[in-house]
Amino acid sequence: MLNRRRIDITGDFILNHQNMNFYKSIYYSLFSLLLAAFWAGCADLGQEPAGETVSSDAPYRIVCTVGMITDVVRNVAGEHAEVEGIIGEGVDPHLYKPTRADVVKLKAADVIFYNGLLLEGKMADVLVQMATSGKPVHAVTEKILGDEQYLMEKEDAPEYTDPHVWMDVEGWLSGVEVIAKALAVYDSENAEDYMSRAANYSGSLEALHAYALEAMATIPEGQRVLVTAHDAFRYMGRAYGLEVRGIQGISTESEAGVRDLEELVDFIVERNIPAVFVESSVADKNVRALVEGAEARGHEVRIGGELFSDAMGPPGSYEGTYIGMIDHNVTTIVNALGGKAGGFKGG
Repeated sequence: MLNRRRIDITGDFILNHQNMNFYKSIYYSLFSLLLAAFWAGCADLGQEPAGETVSSDAPYRIVCTVGMITDVVRNVAGEHAEVEGIIGEGVDPHLYKPTRADVVKLKAADVIFYNGLLLEGKMADVLVQMATSGKPVHAVTEKILGDEQYLMEKEDAPEYTDPHVWMDVEGWLSGVEVIAKALAVYDSENAEDYMSRAANYSGSLEALHAYALEAMATIPEGQRVLVTAHDAFRYMGRAYGLEVRGIQGISTESEAGVRDLEELVDFIVERNIPAVFVESSVADKNVRALVEGAEARGHEVRIGGELFSDAMGPPGSYEGTYIGMIDHNVTTIVNALGGKAGGFKGG
C-alpha cells in the first residue's frame, strides 16, 4: 500500500506571484494570508492539514498546466501516477483561460504542477483555490525563484520576470529536481524510484544541452540572430549565444505596432539576417509582414521554419516531448542561420 502525504505547499504558489525585485519583501505577508485561508479550509472540510496519509494501490493523479511540464513529470513519475496536461499543442498559455472541465480535473488531481512566473496568468485564481484547499500545488521554477542573477526581466514589463525558462535546458534541469522531490514526499514508498528516474532523465537533458551548445557554435558569428513572433527565446539566446529579437513582447497579450515592425525590418536589413521564424502557438501574420517589408527594401529574408515556443508538438510525436521540442528548435535555427546540425535524436 502506498503512503502518500498531503502537504501544505501554499508557499510554493505564493512565491511565484512575486516579481524578481520585490518578492522577498512581499512574500511573508501574503503567505500568512494564504496560510490562514488554508487552515480555515481544512477546518471547513474536516481535514487534517499537513501529514495526512492516503493509501491506495492504484496510480494517483497528477495534473500539469503546460506540455513542457507534463512531459517531464511523466518521465519522473513513471507507472506510479497518471499524468495529464491541460494546455495542449498550439495553445498559448499566456492567453489561456481555464474551462469548467479544467477546474474539474484540477479538483480531482492529487498533485498539481505549474510553471509559475505568471506564465499561466489567467489560471492564477484557480491555482490559488487549489493550493488553499490543502492540495499539493508546485511551481517547477521554485528552485530558481530567488536567483536574480539567473532570472531575466521582461523587457516590456521589467517589474515581472520572463517565464520561458524551459528554453535553457540547463535551467529547466532545476525543475526536474523540484518534481522528483515533490513526488518523493507525496509518495515516500517510491521515493527512490523517483530520484533514480529523475537522475536518468537529467542525464538525457545534459546531453541535449551539450548538443545545443555544439550546434549553435556552428552558426557564422555575424548570423547568430534569432527573430521570432514573440520574445520567448531569451533564455535560449543567453544559454547558447544568440541575439534574440521578438516582434511581440514576452507575453503575447502585447500587440506589435507598425513602428515596431518597421524598426525590426530596419534591423533585419542592416544586419543582413537570412531567416526569421514563426511559432506554432502564435499567429504568423507579423512574421510574414517582416518578410514583405524586408523584400520591399531589397533584402531577401526567408521563413526559416516553425519553432515551438509556449507549446510542444502533437501528442505522440517526437516534437510532442520536451527533448524533441528543444531538439527541433535548435536544429531548425542552426540550419536556417547557416550552421550545421544533424539533430540530437540521431546523435
